[in-house]
Amino acid sequence: MISRTLSAVIAIAYIATAYFTDGGETAFRAGMFLILPIACIWFGDSMGGYVGGTMRGQYISSSTPGCLVVAGGWLLLILPAAIGLISFIRSPG
Repeated sequence: MISRTLSAVIAIAYIATAYFTDGGETAFRAGMFLILPIACIWFGDSMGGYVGGTMRGQYISSSTPGCLVVAGGWLLLILPAAIGLISFIRSPG
């Protein structure tokens, strides 16, 4: 439950920051980006259990542990903030 709450707070912060810095279109794009990481965090077990079908021409023949799906979701969620922080630290002045 805490994972869902924390990820939702971070997602709302991303969208609010995008809205107040660049406007509605950027906030919408940020929200669209956040769909996959939030889905991975909130529904990791269900998404990891998917078997069958193809992805990029590869048949999905076994499930992925839910904890790995959740970890990937967190990585995708935190990555933009980490890149922004590194960019801010490395900027001259």
